[in-house]
Amino acid sequence: MPSDKLKSTLHFHFIVFIFGFTAILGKLISIDAVPLVWYRMVLATVVVALFMGIRRITFALSSKQFYIMLICGVLIALHWVFFFHAVKLSNVSVTLSVMSAGAMVTALVEPIFYKRSFVWYEVVLGLIVVVALGLILQTEYHYIKGIMFAFFAIIFSVAFTLINGKAIHKSDARVMSFYQLGAGAFCMSMILLIQGKLSVELFSISKIDILWIAILGIVCTAYAFVVSIAVMRHLTPFSLMLAINMEPVYGIILDILIFGSDEKMSLTFYIGTFLILVSVLTNGFLKLKTKMSSSTN
Repeated sequence: MPSDKLKSTLHFHFIVFIFGFTAILGKLISIDAVPLVWYRMVLATVVVALFMGIRRITFALSSKQFYIMLICGVLIALHWVFFFHAVKLSNVSVTLSVMSAGAMVTALVEPIFYKRSFVWYEVVLGLIVVVALGLILQTEYHYIKGIMFAFFAIIFSVAFTLINGKAIHKSDARVMSFYQLGAGAFCMSMILLIQGKLSVELFSISKIDILWIAILGIVCTAYAFVVSIAVMRHLTPFSLMLAINMEPVYGIILDILIFGSDEKMSLTFYIGTFLILVSVLTNGFLKLKTKMSSSTN
């Protein structure tokens, strides 16, 4: 029988494939990033709530966990806003390539967050990622606004992953998902209210947008979000970010297949993306090798 960690890893890679498709949906859906994330989180919250009601899962949560879920919900909502805005300002390939640097950012921040010493190869590989991002910027500088939004999306994503990684062992993944998605939906509602866009016009969207939003909210959010939180019980934050770095691979392949030559980038761009992925995978391999060596001693 496969171990819980192996099953969680395989399941999470399937979820990452779904995550890769969210960038495609972000380009296909015509509405702006904030209302898009509002629709996504409201729909996902309703679906998770219905699921919990049918399965008679309690909504109870300690006050401390409740406030942590609120923070996580706001972080993931902001991550999605900046992510979709990056897709709309640049394109799918550029956004996903920049986002792939998230694992190295996590690797460099984890020692501070979990109060452990830095590892020399993480610093070296982090510098390689910086060089790779420089190559991407060099050739795709006309997408600089989208690249900057993708950088901010990374920051929110890393913060969410680290905080959630500590909280996951204390609550049910479905309960956590409900409160996080609900908090994000409330956050987006407040932003729309401040912008004066929380009105009847918010619901004036095309039929094709309704279809894409339904797929985004139900499959790519409600289902994927619950599972991604659940597997955190068996995977470290870095392992999660490592798997997530397959997202640009899946997403870029889907991007080229769906949108064709319009999304093909320069050779230098793909070299930079390749260096990022190699750095992240090398980091994961070295971490695994170190753990195996320490366990045999």
